[in-house]
Amino acid sequence: MWEEDEGRLIKECTDAIAGHAGEPVEGWLGPWLAMSGVTPDLLKENGYKYVMDWPADDQPFWMKTRSGPILSVPYPLEINDAPAMVTRQHTGQDFEQMIIDQFDEMLRMSEKYPLVCAISNHPFVIGQPFRLAGLRRALAHIMKHRDQLWIAQPRENARHCASMEKGIIPGSEML
Repeated sequence: MWEEDEGRLIKECTDAIAGHAGEPVEGWLGPWLAMSGVTPDLLKENGYKYVMDWPADDQPFWMKTRSGPILSVPYPLEINDAPAMVTRQHTGQDFEQMIIDQFDEMLRMSEKYPLVCAISNHPFVIGQPFRLAGLRRALAHIMKHRDQLWIAQPRENARHCASMEKGIIPGSEML
């Protein structure tokens, strides 16, 4: 019974968002990264191409569902202003340094593997005036390397991964 309820909820959300956006919905990020054991199946069955509820790696990977593969696009738990500043009480300057250190290390690692350096910001957290200066400085640091980056939305990332040949993205052998 709960699977039917979850499926109905996903369909209602999908239809509402698509109605407001004027285009089909491709990706899902559930509230509090919460899902059941069949959520990926239900999402795939409702036309979703990717999910962001599995912060398991810094590179996308394909997951098996009963209706075919769905892509997991990285979502950051650590480089995320809400848990960093609200839960762990980091300052804006702490978060700035976290972003810079994460970016610098991932840029080095990306010489060998394609990676996603995701930063999660919530306007009600990072948008506080006393926190914005640190975010601006971190983004300025990142933009100094603009010629080495592809700055993309999760949808663009998922579309690109789907177009890549098998063997590059983990799990792609099931495509």
